[in-house]
Amino acid sequence: MAPKSSVAGALALFLLCFNLLQHAAHGKGYATTGLTSAQQCHLDRIQASQPNHRIESEGGTTEIWDQKEDQFQCAGVAVIRTTIRPDSLFLPEFMNFPRLAFIERGRGILGITYPGCPETYHSEGQASSKGRREEAGERGRGQDLHQKVQRIRRGDLVAIPEGAVHWCHNDGDEELVAVTVVDLNNQANQLDQRLRAFFLAGGQGRSEGGDSRINFHNIFAAFDDDILAEAYDVPTEIIRNLKRDDGRGFIVNPQKRIKVMVPEEQEEETHFEEQRRGRSSRSRRYSPSWSREGADNGLEETFCTMKMRYNMETRRESDLFSRQAGRLNLVNMNKLPILGWIDMSAERGNLLPNALYSPHWSMTDHRVMYVTGGDAHVQISGSKGQNVFDERVSQGSVFVIPQFFVTVARAGNNGFEWVSFKTSSQPMQSPLTGYTSVFRALPLQIITNAYQISSREAEELKYNREHQTFLLSPSRKSIRMPVA
Repeated sequence: MAPKSSVAGALALFLLCFNLLQHAAHGKGYATTGLTSAQQCHLDRIQASQPNHRIESEGGTTEIWDQKEDQFQCAGVAVIRTTIRPDSLFLPEFMNFPRLAFIERGRGILGITYPGCPETYHSEGQASSKGRREEAGERGRGQDLHQKVQRIRRGDLVAIPEGAVHWCHNDGDEELVAVTVVDLNNQANQLDQRLRAFFLAGGQGRSEGGDSRINFHNIFAAFDDDILAEAYDVPTEIIRNLKRDDGRGFIVNPQKRIKVMVPEEQEEETHFEEQRRGRSSRSRRYSPSWSREGADNGLEETFCTMKMRYNMETRRESDLFSRQAGRLNLVNMNKLPILGWIDMSAERGNLLPNALYSPHWSMTDHRVMYVTGGDAHVQISGSKGQNVFDERVSQGSVFVIPQFFVTVARAGNNGFEWVSFKTSSQPMQSPLTGYTSVFRALPLQIITNAYQISSREAEELKYNREHQTFLLSPSRKSIRMPVA
């Protein structure tokens, strides 16, 4: 019989290995954050800001917020707003950081490619991918095979991993506006924290204001024509087109009509729902434009088939809902597993007129808040008891709520809508009011002695919002006296 000490040692080793595996499986093994000495959060004042750098392209604009602002340095993020005009194309590019994009307005089609993933779409007919390759060879490569293509629309949250090439075409009749937060502090990146974009086509558009270091270019421009011609086995004339900078920028008006195979949205959602419930993706026969047949390489059964977008406007998916106050929809790694890989998440909020987002702090992440509608009076308190933010914010404003800083917001007479980008895939918030609050958890005697108040007053603090949390309905006083 083995000694008890040996059994205990083996058990301890097993538990250690198990915890490490659990840690990795929940995303922290893929991407973690940690502040460098240059990013310490010495914040005495936070201000809502607008973009200060603008790049004009033929088919749209790119606006970038000032990375040098203390609030963005603290959170380790960059904020970009891209506007793509109807029938325009955002050219293929990749970044060395993961990012989340929120579609504020419009619709379009989005392509995301990732190394090692198979071609899953083809242009027409009923043949399989393997059959198409054989048929394409016989017919002079007449078939187009390509990777992930999906439809995006207003309210979608899209996750784009580091190094994944993406492009976007606005095939709607209004401008497509996407707000993107880039996690510069993510350990997936081993370069410095300067914002970079590696474009596979196009050239620098007309740039105005901001940081002169923000200067995106076509990555092929630096290579020798003959080397590229040999690498692709094509004439040098084609390579010159590959490298050409004709001043159109990175959002262009296509000369030829763009027509690619996109799965119907309802069919795609059904596919992902079956995957989420643990069913086999092959248990149902899908349209050939969307299914995949042939040998597996293992990778496409995990990362390659991950859902990369989630619509945040769906009311039935709201995590909190109040008829008197509004609703909250949190999208974390449980709703969108790819977020565990990039270690980010997002929150979509809607406050009714004069309602409150209760005082609270985030235990796990910084938050970048982008206002999408209405207005609100927002306050943020720091560790010194000072007011670091006290402003009325409106549509288009961006500000950072640092980790552990306490914040409260009251909507204006027109309500308040926002989207928050978080630097954790499993965010946690601690409220100061309501049935899940700190006050609700404290004994009455602690409250009475801490604030030198009566037992009745302590009960009011503890129980007045007994049936609410985070989203608080407006009081009569707030309706009579709105914030100026």
